[in-house]
Amino acid sequence: MRPTHTFAAIDLGASSGRVMVARVGPESLHLEEVHRFPNRPVRVGGTLHWDILALYRGVLDGLRAAGAAAGGRLAGVGIDSWAVDYGLLDADGALLGNPVHYRDTRTEGAPEKVAAVLPPEELYAATGLQHLPFNTVYQLVAAQSTPLLAAADRLLMVPDLISYWLTGKTGTEITNASTTQLVDPRTRDWSPVVAARLGLDLGLFPPLRSPGDPAGLLRPEVLAETGLTGPVPVTAVGSHDTASAVVGVPAAGDDFAYIATGTWSLAGLELDRPVLTEESRAANFTNELGVDGTVRYLRNIMGLWLLQECLRTWEAQGEPQDLPALLDDAARAAPLRSVVDAGDPAFLAPDDMPRRIADACARTGQPEPRTPAEITRCVLDSLALAHRRAVEDARALSGREVNAVHIVGGGAHNTLLCQLTADAIGLPVVAGPAEAAALGNVLVQARAAGVISGGLDRLRALLRTTQTLRYYDPAGDRTAWDEAADRIATGRGKEDGTCA
Repeated sequence: MRPTHTFAAIDLGASSGRVMVARVGPESLHLEEVHRFPNRPVRVGGTLHWDILALYRGVLDGLRAAGAAAGGRLAGVGIDSWAVDYGLLDADGALLGNPVHYRDTRTEGAPEKVAAVLPPEELYAATGLQHLPFNTVYQLVAAQSTPLLAAADRLLMVPDLISYWLTGKTGTEITNASTTQLVDPRTRDWSPVVAARLGLDLGLFPPLRSPGDPAGLLRPEVLAETGLTGPVPVTAVGSHDTASAVVGVPAAGDDFAYIATGTWSLAGLELDRPVLTEESRAANFTNELGVDGTVRYLRNIMGLWLLQECLRTWEAQGEPQDLPALLDDAARAAPLRSVVDAGDPAFLAPDDMPRRIADACARTGQPEPRTPAEITRCVLDSLALAHRRAVEDARALSGREVNAVHIVGGGAHNTLLCQLTADAIGLPVVAGPAEAAALGNVLVQARAAGVISGGLDRLRALLRTTQTLRYYDPAGDRTAWDEAADRIATGRGKEDGTCA
């Protein structure tokens, strides 16, 4: 048996955080969750914040559990999280208020303000980023002239903030930096032109790091609190969780599409250069930076947030649902009876999702789903259609052929969603691993530590031999999917006023 090394992956999602322990050798990879903790935003004074100190407490508790599982010694730590959000530090390194949640309303009006100075086509040509109203650039424009931003000496994206508290060293990891809409994906560096046009100070950001770069050592007080034996290096990984998740796609070759599923569905392709055409901008595709010089060419789709919010609403109404039983009932419900545009911004905010879905169906002349099973089937059919549209558009806009679709993340466990996606797209689907982000995180760490070697193809080959995967072949008549896709396109046009 070749020796293994133990790494900890801190993986922070929009609804929960977890710390995973991976034992990695040249031909072995075993991952286990040692600690999970909730991520509950808090509304204070009308503003929705992340409870960043509670998250940091969860991280410390998780590192303690990781140390216990590894006999007190870790070969390294890596951190990934969601994108776009940040914390501000003063000149002494103290946090200036809890980071604001991307679902907060403070960015209302900010996209219009930016467009008046920097038209959308120019902003896209410079940064290649999909228009989303909560992108970091809009958050910063919304925060201009506020006392907090005026007092700030440093801006750290969420995973970089956690890394700073663990090590005392600051840096800006590039895959997450690329979601700010302030990075040029061709140069893989900041865009001084965009920053100057918008009056934003790039000096707030510490130097850029790439995945695999050292990010410091755990501080003595962190070692003492977690019971770990030092030194423990912290390594920059693909700190945007989707960047790590794409590393964790067990593909052979490059003719694949991926769908990283969870609260969001991130559906697209891995490319070696960005697509910055006007057609790409109009299709709302993003060019985010990936590991090893890659580009994540993808579209953000509302994802399982739709179902998560339905479940939360039903529970609040005193009608909690058992998810496995609900999915079984949804599988027996009438297919494609009613569908909605899963990318509709109307579904972005939390609040009575079943009602909003029913209203969207009514507005487009479709039967209103009423039972939890009907609503769930509507959600999953709609997500499969959104996945289909994203993959087809990505192929057309990039010129890349696709022969298989990989579903990773939490949705890989949802057999109905996986089968519906295969049926809608008409391509085989490979589902798994569910913990792709954590696996991508530890693979980059292990390579930086010299435990494994090679490029992304080598890392993915290790996944194929060590992880459990499920395969779904397309079935059924695609005519019904074509008709449902036309219904969504017609409904989208009516609401936009672009067709009769």
